[in-house]
Amino acid sequence: MRQALLLASAALLFNVAPGAAQEEAITVSHGISVFGEPELPADFPHLGYVDPDAPKGGEISMSAQGGFDSYNPYTHRGRATAASVMMLEPLMESVADEQGAAYCLLCETIEYPESRDWVIFNLRPEARFSDGSPLTAHDVLFSFDLLRNHGLSSYRTGIAQMVEGAEVLDDHRIKFTFTPDYPRRDVIHQVGGHIVFSRADFQENDRDIEQSSATPFLGSGPYVFDSADMGRRIVMRRNPDYWGKDLPINAGRHNFDRIRYEFFADYDSAFEAFKAGVYTFRNEVSSIHWATRYDFPALNSGAVVQETLPDGRIANGQAWVFNLRREKFQDIRVREAISVMFNFEWSNETLFYGLNTRVNSFWDNSELAAEGPPSPQELALLEPLAADLPDGVLTEDAVVQPVSSASQLDRRNLRRAAALLDEAGWETGNDGMRRNAQGEVLRVEFLNDNQSFDRIINPFVQNLRALGIDAVNARVDDAEMTNRTRSKDFDIVTAHLGQSFMIGGGAEQVFGSDAVDDVFNPMGLANPAIDALIRMGINATSEDEMRTIISATDRALRALHFWVPQWFKADYTLAYYDMYGHPETIPPYDLGVLDFWWHDADKAERLRAAGAIR
Repeated sequence: MRQALLLASAALLFNVAPGAAQEEAITVSHGISVFGEPELPADFPHLGYVDPDAPKGGEISMSAQGGFDSYNPYTHRGRATAASVMMLEPLMESVADEQGAAYCLLCETIEYPESRDWVIFNLRPEARFSDGSPLTAHDVLFSFDLLRNHGLSSYRTGIAQMVEGAEVLDDHRIKFTFTPDYPRRDVIHQVGGHIVFSRADFQENDRDIEQSSATPFLGSGPYVFDSADMGRRIVMRRNPDYWGKDLPINAGRHNFDRIRYEFFADYDSAFEAFKAGVYTFRNEVSSIHWATRYDFPALNSGAVVQETLPDGRIANGQAWVFNLRREKFQDIRVREAISVMFNFEWSNETLFYGLNTRVNSFWDNSELAAEGPPSPQELALLEPLAADLPDGVLTEDAVVQPVSSASQLDRRNLRRAAALLDEAGWETGNDGMRRNAQGEVLRVEFLNDNQSFDRIINPFVQNLRALGIDAVNARVDDAEMTNRTRSKDFDIVTAHLGQSFMIGGGAEQVFGSDAVDDVFNPMGLANPAIDALIRMGINATSEDEMRTIISATDRALRALHFWVPQWFKADYTLAYYDMYGHPETIPPYDLGVLDFWWHDADKAERLRAAGAIR
């Protein structure tokens, strides 16, 4: 559900579909909208942000950290790579310059009544899997049933609440009927975001979606699996016979012949490999690397270029999150005390070279973040829920993280944290350690599989130890990280909790009580007030209503102090070998490197002649 597309809508024409009630008009459209109408007409020649004449060819290569031992990301078993699903396509596709907008991809049109009680997807008869076999409504139904019955638990729960049933009308038409009481705003968008597996491929290969897999999926997309060195490298190649290559929605897209991922054990080794030309494109997320380490021969010669581009997406909500399933974190005062001991200002100046901005909101880098005291409209939503929210939500400004001094250990915040722990019954013993009434030491462990995070976590740990908390930075490998996070065996772990421009089923997976044990809800949050606010968001029918609900939800979530917000950049900081091109204006909601960038053969030949690339 979390990965389901938020699409867009508009009626192209109205008629009465066969068998439909005569009194209810049926919309037949190339897309569907959350609010309003889509910007692109039915006869659009290409997406507005692509170069339709972009050349095809060449390779782009990137790094990834850790490794992989499976090609199936739809199960908790094994560690899959993101490239595992590159060959799979959804019924409808989102776009990078419209929020809540998407258009038919595997379908030609959709049909639905004003009530949105059901939707029919009219599939493109030319759609094919990469082995040449036709993609039909039977494959769509098979894929839906497979994930509904055997997908991740929170996904199954969401689908069961939303979809009453699905039926094949003919080889190229499938109908989804929605449950009577589920909000109608997003239902078509959600099922439109379903990816489609090949039913024959699953049957012939005896696949089990609940198990890890060493066999890549068969898909219908522009890229197919090429080769892999399990755990170290995976290569995808463009399918020259891709059925949809001439569709307007695909013009100027999917331009690279090959996409290669190289996997590294740690961040520094990946960076050194980039300097040596092992791979060619890098989206730099390390401030210290960007500020101090981009001084090497390939850069100085001009073979590698640096570029900064604006990032209009909502910040990813990167944070350390508390495992609320553990008794020591049940007291909000303990969580808040730990949170105020992270000195972002010192970290940003000393460790990040002033390049980052503090995360305060789950909707940072947008106008949706809660600010100041609640508005009257927010109060109308929050007051009935006050019993399940912390004190101050209705009367005080939205929670923001404390500003710290230029010294690593901020004494004012130390006193504030000490007072909170005293109130919570964690008293300081003769050895300086905090203990509860049972004599248990307050110990917190940061589960960390990223060597680059050591220099950030360790000062935080030192600050917590000065407070009397037995804090440790527990370095683990990626396999242990995967196993322990999935089994909820951690105190504190880094997660990404940033939200979208609308509240939908994805928010239920991250913050909802029904997903308390799901991988997408790492902190195990279960709060009736949050559940109610999310449900309001799912039911919202206008942009103004949605904005109010998001602000109220953001305000309530922040007051619960289940996270220690980290940082974000409102820009992409890129480095790449100078043989790639992109449209002059990048759309606000996607960098699109693998989508609509391209390989410049002339530049690549000059680099090759100079010995800069192999």
